[in-house]
Amino acid sequence: MTRRLPFTKMHGAGNDFVVLDGLRHELPADLEALSRRLCDRHFGVGADQVLVVRAATAADFRMDIYNADGSQVEMCANGIRAFFKYLRDHGHTDAEEVGVETLSGVVRPRFAGDNRVRVDMGQPVLAPAKIPTRLGEGEGPVLDVPLEISGRRFSVSSVSMGNPHAVLEVDDVDAFPVESIGPEIEHHPAFPNRVNVEFIQVLDRARVRQRTWERGTGETLACGSGACAVAVASMLRGRVDRSVAISLRGGELGIEWADDDAHVFMTGPAEQVFTGEFPV
Repeated sequence: MTRRLPFTKMHGAGNDFVVLDGLRHELPADLEALSRRLCDRHFGVGADQVLVVRAATAADFRMDIYNADGSQVEMCANGIRAFFKYLRDHGHTDAEEVGVETLSGVVRPRFAGDNRVRVDMGQPVLAPAKIPTRLGEGEGPVLDVPLEISGRRFSVSSVSMGNPHAVLEVDDVDAFPVESIGPEIEHHPAFPNRVNVEFIQVLDRARVRQRTWERGTGETLACGSGACAVAVASMLRGRVDRSVAISLRGGELGIEWADDDAHVFMTGPAEQVFTGEFPV
């Protein structure tokens, strides 16, 4: 016998999510299979990821994240903004800032006014073994390392912002074959946990354009942790200043990293799209 499970559809700069409230509703045991159904853009709700609201042991709330293919991942920066807006809009909290437990640690989103959220993303992880990637040794950083894909050699930088990212600067990001090169890098042996891939075009010292191939999902309109990784890698490569606007296909994010010992801060939008019920 089926029942109807309430859900909320949200997005952050076009990176879209289905939010399930595990504090108010009984959730099915197999969230991997449910996530595949929910995220299907033809037969389900349609989303890049599913975000699950849970009780936390080390923070105010816990966010579990499932990709469109059902795999569970550590962190999503656009997701944390949508998650925080959901908590405020649906009466879980009226706090200006909360701690959210994720598989990559506790993240602290803060209300920034006008449907915008500022997130302390912590310090970037630069040591290859911790990203993880086989493209370097020691403490890192991993910058402009040659990687051969489909007979072409690319220069790849790699950073973790709670999840692994590979960053490639290209001449024309709109014309670049993201749909073919992206999955090859995602599954390359150099990245044992797979990797999110950011293709970027540096416009000037304050602006970067980005497209993302997200592991387990495909190309998305935005990736917040990827924008942070892009900013960090570009700053370390001397390509941009310490405050930069990252232009994504679904909107713009502001990233700040004051110095190499500082935390990375991301500010961007979060919106509710609609609510509904899904048969489970």
